[in-house]
Amino acid sequence: MSELKDKIRADLKTAMLAKDKGRTGTIRMLLAAIQGEETTGAKHEATDEDILKVIAREIKKRRESAQIYTDNNRPELAETELAEVAVLEEYQPAQLDDA
Repeated sequence: MSELKDKIRADLKTAMLAKDKGRTGTIRMLLAAIQGEETTGAKHEATDEDILKVIAREIKKRRESAQIYTDNNRPELAETELAEVAVLEEYQPAQLDDA
């Protein structure tokens, strides 16, 4: 099993113990997306690289949803989507700055 997947599962347990519903739901959604990736096509164990692709895809979906909610004057729903983006971004490697 990949190290990243182990970290995500450990974070799920921590969020559940802390009764953090938003974080717990987001991490469960991520694990479901990873499991979906593992079961489509040839069944295989997802590598860290595969998991990072899933995370990037899920972040993109949520940003697009937040933009749609904002355009339709639904800021409370946009905030929820952006909160999920913040949780998902914790699992991405640090981005390089312009320097």
